[in-house]
Amino acid sequence: MTGSPTAGHRAERTRFLPQRAGPLSSRARPTGYALVRGRGTSWLVHRRATAVACALAVALSAAVVADLTFGETTIAPTQVVRVLLGLPSPDALVVGTLRLPRMTVGLLAGAALGVAGALIQTVARNPLASPEIIGVTHGASALTVGAMTFGVTSAAALPYVSVTGGLLAAFLVYVCAWRGGLHATRFVLVGIGISVALRSLTQLFLTKGDRLVAQQAQVWMTGSLNGRGWDQAGPLALALLLLLPCALWSARAMRDVTLDDDTATALGVRLGRVRLGLVVTGVLLASVATGAAGPVDFVALLAPQIARRLTRTAQLPLLTSALLGAFVVTVADLLARRLFAPVELPVGVLTAAVGAPYLIWLIARTGTRRKSAKGAVR
Repeated sequence: MTGSPTAGHRAERTRFLPQRAGPLSSRARPTGYALVRGRGTSWLVHRRATAVACALAVALSAAVVADLTFGETTIAPTQVVRVLLGLPSPDALVVGTLRLPRMTVGLLAGAALGVAGALIQTVARNPLASPEIIGVTHGASALTVGAMTFGVTSAAALPYVSVTGGLLAAFLVYVCAWRGGLHATRFVLVGIGISVALRSLTQLFLTKGDRLVAQQAQVWMTGSLNGRGWDQAGPLALALLLLLPCALWSARAMRDVTLDDDTATALGVRLGRVRLGLVVTGVLLASVATGAAGPVDFVALLAPQIARRLTRTAQLPLLTSALLGAFVVTVADLLARRLFAPVELPVGVLTAAVGAPYLIWLIARTGTRRKSAKGAVR
């Protein structure tokens, strides 16, 4: 029997048809997101993540002014702001020439490490994964300390040596961890093993080289902003600018990697290529940051996880991780210069003092979660 469909059938069919009310209707909008329209495009913006990013931007601005204010001589914050705005000031030499380049290196290195940690943790699917855990920073340290100890290169070329060492270490980890695919657990375990080997190689270089150069290398290995200037800030800023398109692509590609392998493959995602792209981007960011400021440990580990807890998003937020990484390094540099003045500590000492307890807590929390999951399955 033929005839027109009933009203119930028409209603059932229209549920699966696209709505014509607009690009994103209010019904399709996920909870916690706001719809932003402009010039024929629509964007979904996470409200909490946006609020956290704005708050961190304000806190970072205050930390920058404080870092430029306090030192051997205290500068009025108003004069610091005038120098930052390019206005004439009697303190332009102290703020703009002596303190601003150092602060810029720490700011950019912290942001790069925050994004690098988020990318590597996403690929590894492990909150314990970070550039220092999987061997990237240890590879940079080994090659740089070797060059410093045996006088192979000049100080101006050391950042490029660090980047080369980080890339070689990451390539070695990737090759050893590849078995028809990149398994997250194997990737982390291989990285830890290679990190231990590279650390031993670094210690061998320190014992075989000149004592004075070895002492300088040990200071560099802790992550220090002392003596950093525009020679380091300029190439670092240029490298981050060139990697910005990769970071923007990564923010979108991370959504595919967070899916399970079967679902992502069914949707047509080439997981091998996407993971390789994310790893390469993260390694490059961590390597250029290490080349400019030394291996500042635990920033790449801390920033993404704290950012995720603050924003409560499904994936690690790159912008919040970058802001948080820059904030951590800036505040750590300020405390390292003022806590034991006139003695100046390397910034890596402060980040390690905060990051080591957090790592222990994170390991304990991860172990507790796994035990709870096994108990629930049984």
